[in-house]
Amino acid sequence: MAKQTSHELKNKVVYQIFTRQHSKTSDFKGIIEDLDRIKSLGVDIVYLLPFHPIGEKDRKGSIGSPYAIYDYYAIDPLYGTLEDFKALVKEIHQRDMKIMIDIVFNHTSRDSILTQKHPEWFYKKPDGSFANRVGDWSDITDFDFLSHRAIWDYLIDVLKYWAQFVDGFRCDVAPLLPLDFWKEARVKVEQVNPNMIWLTESVHLGFIKYIRDMGYDAFSDSQMYEVFDVAYDYDVFDFMDDYLNGKDTLKRYLFELWRQEATYPKNFVKLRSFENHDQDRIAHKVGNKTKLIQMTALQFFLKGMPMIYAGQEHQVTKRPDLFEMDLVPWNKDESIEDLITKLSSIKKLDIMSKGTYHFVNTDSIAHLEYHLGNEKLIGIFNLENLSSIKVDLTDGKYLNILTNKLHEVKNGSLPLRNEPIIFHLK
Repeated sequence: MAKQTSHELKNKVVYQIFTRQHSKTSDFKGIIEDLDRIKSLGVDIVYLLPFHPIGEKDRKGSIGSPYAIYDYYAIDPLYGTLEDFKALVKEIHQRDMKIMIDIVFNHTSRDSILTQKHPEWFYKKPDGSFANRVGDWSDITDFDFLSHRAIWDYLIDVLKYWAQFVDGFRCDVAPLLPLDFWKEARVKVEQVNPNMIWLTESVHLGFIKYIRDMGYDAFSDSQMYEVFDVAYDYDVFDFMDDYLNGKDTLKRYLFELWRQEATYPKNFVKLRSFENHDQDRIAHKVGNKTKLIQMTALQFFLKGMPMIYAGQEHQVTKRPDLFEMDLVPWNKDESIEDLITKLSSIKKLDIMSKGTYHFVNTDSIAHLEYHLGNEKLIGIFNLENLSSIKVDLTDGKYLNILTNKLHEVKNGSLPLRNEPIIFHLK
């Protein structure tokens, strides 16, 4: 963990927005109009995908990927102007929320301002054409960080510029950049904004191995925590997918979550995200509303900082296209906003950031607990349709603070329903 990291980040809720897909106007003003609803969900941090102009050379799709950036200092005219962006920041702050923006420093578009001004800063093929190190990202070219110190200075200046306005950086594929770059960047950005939140998009374990086998550096989550406050949970993401696809057990997924407790620094913070712009919607993966409710409650109960991808609160099944116009199909009839609002309020309990965290029962069920002195927060998520479980509770009736219903324990057995259970005992 970065030494500055606050444990209170584990009480925060993030809301991810792809600006052009979020509203009918596809701009910052459309987000402003939705901020009251977003705030009502219990959101603390609004995170925007990149909003810069997109390169045209080798563009994917008719509009292109927001991760193929033409100019780090500019704003895509589709979204508005700098003044429109400042207005959005102001409106977010007035609602006592923070704003986090995407930082994409592994690469630029192949026709970016920087490839034109400083072609020597980038990787090239033997024939001299621009290239990227891995993957099918044909619309971008990678920086050659280790060959040109000037790249570091330029990009740190970009961070310092945006740090005037925003409260956090989500750093795209940050483990592929030199760790020393991020260390220096954090020190220098803190001179502008000492309270900046740093989120690393860590990468899947298999991808780390793949990159290293190619002879490049790729840093583990443990290494990234030297600089960053929060890391993606891609180290366990594949195990969740394997469980949902029937390739592995719930117990294995929960074991990998437990393993995090012994692997990372004591006060580590994980981003708990079941879907995002790169990953299919959780409603698509699950396909069963009862189980989706259980999974959503589990997402918020896991230790860390949950992130909602806009549309998740309406059980949207389609992930917005990254390269075309593809508006989120908002459907109020499928809304689970009330559930998310309640989960967000529970997330803000002190015990969820200060308590010790325990995996009590992982045999075909997720039974997790937080302990803080004599206080307990008990979460039971019936993902395998069990009829009852044994619990270490005195016989009697207990209030489910998520549903406001009573559940009775008899002879140490708790009957289960098709709804998540959260008991708060003091």
